[in-house]
Amino acid sequence: MFLESLIKKNTLMLAPLAGYSDLPLREVAKKFGADITVSEMISVHALAFKNKKTLKMVEKSPLENPFALQIAGNDFGIIARAVEYLNTQKDGIQILDLNCGCPAPKVSSHGSGSSLLKDLNKLVEILKLIRKVSEIPYLSVKVRLGFDQKIPLEIAQALKDTPIDYVVVHGRTKVDGYKKEKIDYDSIALIKQNLKVPLIANGEINSVKKSQEVLEKTGADGVMIGRAAVEKPWIFAQIKEGLTEDSVKLRERVVLEHFDRTISFRGDYGAIMFRKNLHAYSKGLKGASEFRSKVNVITEPILMREAISEFFKKAEFEG
Repeated sequence: MFLESLIKKNTLMLAPLAGYSDLPLREVAKKFGADITVSEMISVHALAFKNKKTLKMVEKSPLENPFALQIAGNDFGIIARAVEYLNTQKDGIQILDLNCGCPAPKVSSHGSGSSLLKDLNKLVEILKLIRKVSEIPYLSVKVRLGFDQKIPLEIAQALKDTPIDYVVVHGRTKVDGYKKEKIDYDSIALIKQNLKVPLIANGEINSVKKSQEVLEKTGADGVMIGRAAVEKPWIFAQIKEGLTEDSVKLRERVVLEHFDRTISFRGDYGAIMFRKNLHAYSKGLKGASEFRSKVNVITEPILMREAISEFFKKAEFEG
């Protein structure tokens, strides 16, 4: 069965990150060994009404197999319309993922994302609806530990009644946001102990050591990495293959390849969009602040590429 070989021991996933996990970054992560890549979160409203910008987000790289597309919404009718549209794109999507963890106010204040953790009955019904309408092979859900309080056992009990193939659990509540001290791997372990489907742990996984610790503590079938993969997409190779390199030369090679792919995917505007990626790639390097200030005013791809090449050829690590 496809899923059994997919969610194997120590599966590595790239997290869906708004504004970051577009096709070019996912392609880079895949080359470094990410087993499953996930799209940026996509509004079911935008899909249902075929928003042009949103349809671009559905595109995937030929390297992405399997590929999970993440949706967010809470209106049954709109969700059904969105999934029906995605059925027409199903040859490129293997997994449909429902976001029940996004803490952003523009999502949660409208009853989607992490707000669904306040109404577990509705969450269950939405997953059942998606499975009924969807022709995409697999269904997953990404949750947090609760909305304003931790309810791991209640979440596990609710998910037992859903047709999901696996679950991703972020180890904080919605109100915890991204506070480091709030991460709770014990609660992830509790959900894992009470579910039969595979579980992927997510949150504050930023190194080989941390990945191993989280897997041991939670009993998870794998880990999902987000922000750390934006700064160093080679983290997947570090975990999987024991890659020890984190040199300036490696960064230069990766950043230029990532930039070129971004321009080919997005056109000239990709240079502006790539500024935030350069902020991440230059972290920990001498002169990074000046470099960021410089690229923040560059709009032309040719000039941006020259600036990137010039900086990384001379860059050194701080300290």
